[in-house]
Amino acid sequence: MSTQTSSPLLLSSFDFKDLTLKNRVVMAPLTRSRAGTERLPNALMAKYYHQRASAGLIITEATVVSKQAIGWQQTPGIYSDEQTAAWKQVVDAVHSKGTPIFLQLWHCGRASHSSFHENSQLPVAPSAIKIEGDEIHTPIGKQPHEIPRALETEEIPGIVEDYRRAAERAKIAGFDGVEIHSANGYLIDEFLQSKTNHRSDKYGGSIENRYRFLQEIVESILTVWSSNRVGVRLSPNGNFNDMGSPDFRETFLDVAKQLNTYELAYLHLLDGLAFGFHELGEPMTLAEFREVFDHPLMGNCGYTQESAETAIQEGYADLIAFGRPYISNPDLIERFTHDWPLNPPAEMNVWYSFEAEGYTDFPTYQESQDLTTAKS
Repeated sequence: MSTQTSSPLLLSSFDFKDLTLKNRVVMAPLTRSRAGTERLPNALMAKYYHQRASAGLIITEATVVSKQAIGWQQTPGIYSDEQTAAWKQVVDAVHSKGTPIFLQLWHCGRASHSSFHENSQLPVAPSAIKIEGDEIHTPIGKQPHEIPRALETEEIPGIVEDYRRAAERAKIAGFDGVEIHSANGYLIDEFLQSKTNHRSDKYGGSIENRYRFLQEIVESILTVWSSNRVGVRLSPNGNFNDMGSPDFRETFLDVAKQLNTYELAYLHLLDGLAFGFHELGEPMTLAEFREVFDHPLMGNCGYTQESAETAIQEGYADLIAFGRPYISNPDLIERFTHDWPLNPPAEMNVWYSFEAEGYTDFPTYQESQDLTTAKS
């Protein structure tokens, strides 16, 4: 059972200047692979997000900004008129419960495979360094990772423009803001980290140069959205997609300092260690980032209701994002509010099943009680 304070901050409202959240619980971006091979948001996705719209804020699953950005089966896109229009049903479903929703913008970078791309083109990256370790799930089954193609300097502004156009489409679709996915070993993270960025041009070498790609993306999106409607996600401790650089602490503190100048809606940090972490030094904490980032901080990864409350009460976080608990608990807020137990965690084999099973079929607490009563 939870040990709440008499007035839990986690369940209190929070303001992004002109946008008020009804609580400080955020539904984290969760790749669920239900958008079909056309990568179109659909009625099933709208139902899924609507079920979970008691959150203070919903951040959508990672959404690719271009065809080149693809690297995961049946994930949604935001690079065509048809996709933009299809997202409106999701946005409307969430807004019907008075909840804001941000779209997470994504480019997979080297975490992709030629079978995802036209003419079997190789995935792109800052440098031609492949992911070591696990195979990748592709349209032709599990495959070894390939050596990506290093982007030419003159190609990079085009990718920045892909992000800007995607942000523009998000506004057309009715989203309340966007989050730039700069974490978990995808393209922007690959540019940030010395392990994966061995470039010798203006996008490589020093931290300042490695940060330049993210900087240009942020500044391009700020021509579309006001700064308090833009978030950035970082994973300073993560080893997912074969990440982790010896200078991680220096890199990510410097990046946070640079991002601080934009007065963003929030900085979303995977500070927990439940998702896989490198062992290159003491893990970075919210407290470290609080010293260099003056705007809202969002913690994520392995939080419980109690640890989330503590992080907010102690002033290290303003918001906490919950991922896996939201898969099997569509009514997570109600469970927190009433101290109801959580559903058992979902089995991983249904996370990406492409079907309604393991997606929209988890009962709320009240539904499970009604079912128990009906059987008795």
